[in-house]
Amino acid sequence: MARKIVHVVGTGTIGEPLIGLLSDYREPLGIDEVTFHKNTPLTSDRSKVRDLMRRGARLAVNEDAVDGFKSIGMDPDFSTEEAIDRASVVIDCTPKGIGHKNKAEYYERFKENTTGFVAQGSEYGFGKMYARGINDDVLETGNDQFIQVVSCNTHNMACLIQTLALQDLPAENLVEGRFVVMRRANDISQDTSFLPSPQVGKHTDEKYGTHHGRDCAELFATKNIDLNIYSSTLKLNSQYMHIVHFNLHVKEATTLQRVIDRLDANDRISLTEKSTANSIFSFGRDHGHYGRILNQAVVPVQTLQVRNEHEIIGFAFTSQDGNSLLSSISITDWFLYPHSFEEKIQCLQHLFFSEV
Repeated sequence: MARKIVHVVGTGTIGEPLIGLLSDYREPLGIDEVTFHKNTPLTSDRSKVRDLMRRGARLAVNEDAVDGFKSIGMDPDFSTEEAIDRASVVIDCTPKGIGHKNKAEYYERFKENTTGFVAQGSEYGFGKMYARGINDDVLETGNDQFIQVVSCNTHNMACLIQTLALQDLPAENLVEGRFVVMRRANDISQDTSFLPSPQVGKHTDEKYGTHHGRDCAELFATKNIDLNIYSSTLKLNSQYMHIVHFNLHVKEATTLQRVIDRLDANDRISLTEKSTANSIFSFGRDHGHYGRILNQAVVPVQTLQVRNEHEIIGFAFTSQDGNSLLSSISITDWFLYPHSFEEKIQCLQHLFFSEV
């Protein structure tokens, strides 16, 4: 039986915690080995690379960078192509545009002996869109080899739509959805691109507003569901968490208590009485896996309201990149164990918080 090897490309905001999660839960997830690719030998990154290696992950680098890594105390086990060639699943966590470049340069060449390739939300068009719990039922074993895990805010929006408007109801129940995505300026791990004040974004898509609305609509399109949704965006001068304001107009009359009950019953959604990003972020720092909350949305109960029985309004915090991490692990185990991946990822169940 072939070994189950997962290779992660990139050690940034998503790559680093993903490598750690896969390494820490390797056995219950049914993974034999975790490898990861680092592009540039930097002494400032040496501490995190060494810690990932200490936790069992094995380093791969470009052949022309081997000496550079060794010179600063990091010994790679594989070259870039060796690591991809021996991997069962490759997860690309590189900055926008690099995933497509890697697909053309490497992944297409190793399709025959690699079960699946995964890219993150910025790589639009890389493969079939995916979000854990939203469209697992449309994954096709043997056909879906390239997967794009949607962005963290798209996860949040999709989970709210499914839970409040579509669950056990026809697709026509969602008459209209409007979202305002309030994004953090940058991640606490990043030193650049911080803003001095809030900055409004452009509506670049005539039908959906921003890529969040478009991606959410195309995610549901994989289930042959056509959504009438529109999104706007702005950046806030904060490093904590994204926040989504939602307004869902539904056909079937509902009540505030029914809305709360639906949210509470979904283990991918956490309810909270906290109202600030810093207090929720702090909970993740204290109780999550290396600071990450894996729920797809954290909803402050006090912000929820039902207007005229058909309009559901509220706010939902996006749990950093935790939801993207969960979907990346879920699709990885789907590639490895298509008939039992649901059972295997339950080893992470304790990291889905019913309450924050």
